[in-house]
Amino acid sequence: MIAALPLVVAAATAEPVRAASARPLGGPFDEAALRARARDLAARPYQAASDELPPSLAKLDYDEYRDIRFDPAQSLWKKEGLPFQLQFFHRGFYFHDKVELFELQGGRAIPIAYSPRQFNFKRGAPAGLKADLGFAGFRIHTRLNRPDYFDEVAVFLGASYFRAVAKGLVYGLSARGLAINTGAAEEFPIFRTFWIERPAPGAAALKVLALMDSPSCSGAFSFLITPGATTVFDVAARIYPRKDMATVGVAPLTSMYLYGNDAARRFDDFRPRVHDSDGLEIVNGGGEHLWRPLSNPTRVQTSAFQDSDPQSFGLLQRERRFDAYEDLEARYEMRPDLRVEPHGGWGPGEVRLVELPAKTEYEDNIAAFWTPAAPLRAGTEAKFDYRLHWGPAQPPPAGLASIVQTRSGAGTKPGWRRFVLEFALPNGLGVDMLRPQVSTTTGRLYEVVLHPNPETRGARLSFELDPAGARTAELRALLVQSGKPVSEVWLYRWIA
Repeated sequence: MIAALPLVVAAATAEPVRAASARPLGGPFDEAALRARARDLAARPYQAASDELPPSLAKLDYDEYRDIRFDPAQSLWKKEGLPFQLQFFHRGFYFHDKVELFELQGGRAIPIAYSPRQFNFKRGAPAGLKADLGFAGFRIHTRLNRPDYFDEVAVFLGASYFRAVAKGLVYGLSARGLAINTGAAEEFPIFRTFWIERPAPGAAALKVLALMDSPSCSGAFSFLITPGATTVFDVAARIYPRKDMATVGVAPLTSMYLYGNDAARRFDDFRPRVHDSDGLEIVNGGGEHLWRPLSNPTRVQTSAFQDSDPQSFGLLQRERRFDAYEDLEARYEMRPDLRVEPHGGWGPGEVRLVELPAKTEYEDNIAAFWTPAAPLRAGTEAKFDYRLHWGPAQPPPAGLASIVQTRSGAGTKPGWRRFVLEFALPNGLGVDMLRPQVSTTTGRLYEVVLHPNPETRGARLSFELDPAGARTAELRALLVQSGKPVSEVWLYRWIA
């Protein structure tokens, strides 16, 4: 899984980028036209887009690619003083696919022309650059943190990946258009074409349309992007399968978890933690709040949480203290949470969590998405509307205790494992009012104890697992008051 690369830009003086007005696509263009195009594309055999590049670009390494920097003086809409500006990514390194870009003006699509003069080449312009080379993707800038500066707020780069930040945060996890066969022989759809609507003066949101394609399906996507303290993407996705698809991932999220409190011993590193996200949160169709801490397994692990019409799911970064990471460059405590809020009822299915082994923090080894119970059928249209919330940590719902830490270590007997959970308690909920409920699918539990934590003014739940020879166990814990749940439900897969 490849996350988008943020590039450092350098100032220069040159003519601004302009949309080429000589080749407008015939007639108006809108979401209906996009869906018709995607439907027509799915009715024909798949043809891979050409990703041929001059060797000078195809063989670039990471640092060489970062040294190709878009000239911010040429940002689209900069001269017009509009509330959003676009900058573009050069092709090269991992990013071979040519992505067509259009500006929507008055409902008409006008190509955005590529020129090498739009870029600063620190090591000199690579050989073989052609006028029709095109772009690899684009990023969106707006006044996010200061009224006098255009911050980068979102980027679309690589396959169907995109990511965003909110006010005061830095880039972290990514989203994708669609996931196919994640954790196995994965297929990566690509966004082939984007249409970005020219914003009106004073506009608070930017509309982006995208055409997706892959051997299994095509897709039409609409993104209404509203930056802020929480940056919101309103997404309308229409999927048109070329063949029956049983293992799709809708609204897929991609993150990195290398280690935390319970895995630091595997890595010789000065930092206590390294991760973009530390848990999967689900609010299921019944209103139950689930929390699953992430892990870096030694082999691929897939977990499925069956549900119907989920209220939300997301990958979160709950640990927000700098001293939990001690990384002045990566600033993991400033990575955004990303929640998916389905709209319109998605029916039965499951939230899937795929955890892949990772050896470095540069590997995105976590994926979470919704998989419908029924396969997507060839020749049909599948509709998924949802809202993405990129932002800071949110307080738990009123009256609900939340899980803020999960730790584990050796138990009191050989082969046993001790678990310690820290709960944050809402006002008015005392530990003496609560009872723990803990269960395991295999083995037995001992020393289940709930007591106050005076250092956090919360509650600590500890227990030991005797696996009794089992190699895995699914653990579940929550707090109840008078028999009613008053906390999130903690879910955990223990592996020997």
